[in-house]
Amino acid sequence: MTTVQEKQKIQQAFKERMDEDELLNCMRCGFCLPSCPTYIESGFKESHSPRGRIALMKAVVDGVIEPDEEVERTLDLCLGCRACEPVCPSGVNYGHLLEEARDIINQNKKHSLPARIVRKTVFEGLFPHPDRMRMVTNLLGIYQRSGLQKAVHTTGVMKLFPESMATMERVLPQVPKLKEMKERPTSLSSIGEVRKKVAFFSGCLMDTMFLETNKATTKLLQLAGCDIVIPETQTCCGALHGHSGEKDAAKGLAKRNIEAFEANGVDYIITNAGGCGAFLVDYDHLLKDDPDWQDRALRFKNKIKDISSILVELEFHKKPLTVPPQRITYQDSCHLRNVQRTFVEPRLLLQSVEGADYVEMKQADHCCGSAGIYNIVESDMSMKILDHKMENVEDTRATTIITSNPGCLLQMKLGIEREDLSDKMRAIHIVDFLLEAVD
Repeated sequence: MTTVQEKQKIQQAFKERMDEDELLNCMRCGFCLPSCPTYIESGFKESHSPRGRIALMKAVVDGVIEPDEEVERTLDLCLGCRACEPVCPSGVNYGHLLEEARDIINQNKKHSLPARIVRKTVFEGLFPHPDRMRMVTNLLGIYQRSGLQKAVHTTGVMKLFPESMATMERVLPQVPKLKEMKERPTSLSSIGEVRKKVAFFSGCLMDTMFLETNKATTKLLQLAGCDIVIPETQTCCGALHGHSGEKDAAKGLAKRNIEAFEANGVDYIITNAGGCGAFLVDYDHLLKDDPDWQDRALRFKNKIKDISSILVELEFHKKPLTVPPQRITYQDSCHLRNVQRTFVEPRLLLQSVEGADYVEMKQADHCCGSAGIYNIVESDMSMKILDHKMENVEDTRATTIITSNPGCLLQMKLGIEREDLSDKMRAIHIVDFLLEAVD
């Protein structure tokens, strides 16, 4: 329960920190409504739409309403997919408004003790520290390899957990051993003629739980003619912090990453996770009020490029690429499409693979319901969105669903498991699929 004093502090902070020009940019035209998953799944509830949430933010700024639990709830229910931004005729930066509002609320209210412990553990104790991420991931690997996971399934212990969590546990990838996670190269040479020098943003979850996908990414870059630098001092991108009202922590991580990459003299900084890439290209906005970092953040931003974009630039799609006959479809990463505006390149690559019958999915640009940890903290809404997504997947009659973000990948695997389609369909990251086509 938010106290009267907390509401007053939140309201004052809204007046001081919210960008009123950006709030006024919204013309209330409603172009965003068909693109908003929570608006659709809530039965067209106006307060769960982008323009409804902007109206609530403006009302708090103007003192028309209090920043009560209902306001906080509607902001929390937003996926942050930013599908409203490309269709907005006024170009409203909704994602920036949402993150600022969440940060204001988080910084000016007192969380329960369990919530404070969880937030401190996750945001301060885990994600900013690569060594700790590797240790925690290694515990998962021990659970998988020791036979404990099989025993848990046999005894039915997972039935005590919510259905979505129990299913998610079954679709987690087989994680590498600790030694493999630690023995990561800091540079790799091109295979053949050098065409570009790039740095690779390895991420936190990507470089632990999805290490094989990172390896596939660097292999493709080498084959495309890239010398690769992998800075050891890079850290978590800060997306989870920024989306969860921990903006100061996100700024700290941004500065660490800028420092890690800026001295390498590379043409591009390559990402393979849509969510990370979208937050990295927003570093200039994140640090806009810090004159010592503004220009550095902008230079960093201008070098960010998704793996699919550089592969197309280097004409990788013109190489011989072949897979066994299969029907494939593609699920967009919301942030890769809506923030980085990268959606043609993945499709061009996939359509160039011989043996792959590419079928465009209906509403492939709509969110799958993953949204970071949204499918854990807002499971009911996430599963409603996923159920509709799987209807569209099944309509394609594809045997392979391809994604470009780890959260989307796990969500699609979750959907396949929920629909009992594991013997007919698989989900795979685009770089893993392309490496199959090369091999």
